[in-house]
Amino acid sequence: MYVIIAGCGRVGSGMARQLSAEGHDVVVIDEDPSSFRLLGPLFTGQRIVGAAIDWEVLIEAGIEGTDAFAAVTDGDNTNLVCALIAMRAFEVPCAVARVYDPLRAAAFAKLGVRTVCPTEDARMLMLQQLYACPAGRGE
Repeated sequence: MYVIIAGCGRVGSGMARQLSAEGHDVVVIDEDPSSFRLLGPLFTGQRIVGAAIDWEVLIEAGIEGTDAFAAVTDGDNTNLVCALIAMRAFEVPCAVARVYDPLRAAAFAKLGVRTVCPTEDARMLMLQQLYACPAGRGE
């Protein structure tokens, strides 16, 4: 599988390392060249310095032939725009955007953008853990 990841923070670099270790072709795009240090020495993919909403950067990354695109920058708007560009302009079969704002994630999901909302996921997991606690005092 040929995958482009926009954003090389903890999530993006972790995804890139795992996909690379599994033998996939991975390209990581980030505006900050120092972020690529998180990829470690075993990462075999390509690193591109630039903005993932820049069409020239996306074309350099090989978006015209990519199987999947993951947008995990630190900005909801950037992630959503990147995913929409990948889906609509370049017909990438699978584009996923991390979106912290639950309302925005839901709105774009209705437009067909695959979204992951860590805020909503954390809320649900925290509630599960609270509900799993033994009954409180006085009950």
